[in-house]
Amino acid sequence: MIDKMKENIQWSDTYSVGVQLIDDQHKGLIDITNNLFNHVTGNEEEERIYFDEVIHQALDYVKNHFVTEERCMLATKFPGYSEHKHTHDEFTLNVIKSVNEFKTGKSLVLEKFAEFLKEWILSHIAVMDKQYSVYFRKTAAIKRDGRLGAVIANIVDNFKPAV
Repeated sequence: MIDKMKENIQWSDTYSVGVQLIDDQHKGLIDITNNLFNHVTGNEEEERIYFDEVIHQALDYVKNHFVTEERCMLATKFPGYSEHKHTHDEFTLNVIKSVNEFKTGKSLVLEKFAEFLKEWILSHIAVMDKQYSVYFRKTAAIKRDGRLGAVIANIVDNFKPAV
């Protein structure tokens, strides 16, 4: 059995991208991952039941978060959008593949899945998301009020995808 406190992720301002909405979503992703670790019991049947109950909600949450980031990137003309979107798409496909394998009876190791999420989330925030964070700050600096949160909130609220 794992040491759950060792595995749990604690939010730190070092993970902040400077946009409250996105930081709050990142905190939600951390909560999802921590909940997975907290449900590692060593009993495969219990873990399968839990996984089956929460994985679709978790996947919907992740997809919503990715849409938020992608809208901000498109609206600010972030030059790394294509690479970032590709990374999001790859991650989503990997999770869907894991879910499909689970549904077809493949053995589930909840601890390994939680570890995969932990590593991906932390490295993605630290590397990929920090890139747009720097760019968003530059974009906000040229706006009238210079407040990043207000600029991004306005972008998210008023985003109209190209048809």
